[in-house]
Amino acid sequence: MPLLMGIVNVTPDSFSDGGNYLNNQAAIDHALRLEDAGADLLDIGGESTRPYSHSVSSDEELRRVLPVFEGLAGRVQCPLSIDTSKSSVARAAIERGAEIVNDVTGLEGDSQMLPLAVESGVGVCAMHMQGTPQTMQDAPHYVDVVAEIHQYLHQRKMGLLAGGVELARICLDPGIGFGKTHAHNLGLLRACDAFLDLGCPILVGHSRKGFVGEVIGDKRASRDAGTLGFSLALAAKRIHILRVHEVAATRHALLCFAAAGGCA
Repeated sequence: MPLLMGIVNVTPDSFSDGGNYLNNQAAIDHALRLEDAGADLLDIGGESTRPYSHSVSSDEELRRVLPVFEGLAGRVQCPLSIDTSKSSVARAAIERGAEIVNDVTGLEGDSQMLPLAVESGVGVCAMHMQGTPQTMQDAPHYVDVVAEIHQYLHQRKMGLLAGGVELARICLDPGIGFGKTHAHNLGLLRACDAFLDLGCPILVGHSRKGFVGEVIGDKRASRDAGTLGFSLALAAKRIHILRVHEVAATRHALLCFAAAGGCA
C-alpha cells in the first residue's frame, strides 16, 4: 500500500486550498490532523506553484513556513518535508526539523540546493516540470510524454548520484499537471508503472488537479472523489507515495481496496 504525503499549503493562492491555512496556528493544527488521519509524511510549502502563480521572495516564504516547522517540532512522529525550490528556505527548514526537500525544479533551479542536500543528508524528491509555473501551461508539447519524462527522471537520478546524494535518499516525481495537457496527465497516470524501473520511490501528486474535473465532466464539482479514484489506480500500479489533500478518505479507501485484493 502506498505511503500518503499530506499537503500543508501555507499560501494565499494555492489552487485548491489557498488561504485556508495561511494563519500559522491553522497550518499547524491542519498538519496535526493530517498525521492523526494517517499521513506518513507531511509536505509543508509557502509558495504556490499552480499555473501562472507569482513567485514570492525567500523572506516571505520563510515567514510563512518557519513558524509551522517550529510549531510542529516534537509534536509529530512522521517526517516533515519542505516544498521549495530555494536553498535558503530549505536550509532554514532543515535546521527546524525538515528531513526531505521536495523541489519542483528537480534540484536544478538553485545551484546551492544539491550541495545542501549532500551536506545535510536529507531525502530529496526531484520532480519533472516543462517550463516554469508562470509558463508551463502555455503550450506543453511532447513527442512521447512517458518516454521523455522517464529519460529526464533517469538523468536527474544519475545527476543526483554523481553530485553525492545517496540512492536511498532519492525520490522521483513525474510532475502531474506541471507542463502537461489533460491528455499528457492521463497518459502518465495510465503508464506510471513504467517509472518503477528507475529504482527509486515514485511520488505522484494528482490531488484535486484540473484534469480530475475534466474526467468527471464538471470543472466546478468537488474533485475529492475523483482524486480517490486515481489514488486507487495508482496503488494498483504499485506507486510508492501519493501526495494528497484528503488523507483520511484516501487511507480508508486504500484499506478497503487492499482488503478486497486491490493492492498489496
